[in-house]
Amino acid sequence: MRNSLVIGVVLAFAAATAATAQTPPAADGPQNKAVKSTDQQVSQPVKGANSFTEGEAKSRIEKRGFTNVTGLKKDDHGVWRGRASKDGATVDVSLDYQGNVVQGNAGQGSTAPMNTPPGTSGR
Repeated sequence: MRNSLVIGVVLAFAAATAATAQTPPAADGPQNKAVKSTDQQVSQPVKGANSFTEGEAKSRIEKRGFTNVTGLKKDDHGVWRGRASKDGATVDVSLDYQGNVVQGNAGQGSTAPMNTPPGTSGR
């Protein structure tokens, strides 16, 4: 009887330890950020439901060093697109739902140089 009690306690302890070992600890924070930090670079904007207002989009673009942000329009993919100045050149800029600011016409398939005026091909 005493051996049965000891064996039962050992088995209960072993089962509890095994169950705990299979459960991973909780992460300290989210592993995929909805809004990327400013130190991460992306080559093209990400499609998605964009909740930024035009004013917020302009402000985020300006925080990345662009000036004279004009012509902001949200496209069918939820990306704010417009024109801005940086380093003495006028360029296309875009802002996606994650807050990524991308210079150039990435994602639209344009081959026009980034510093051409709107409505011209640059050729």
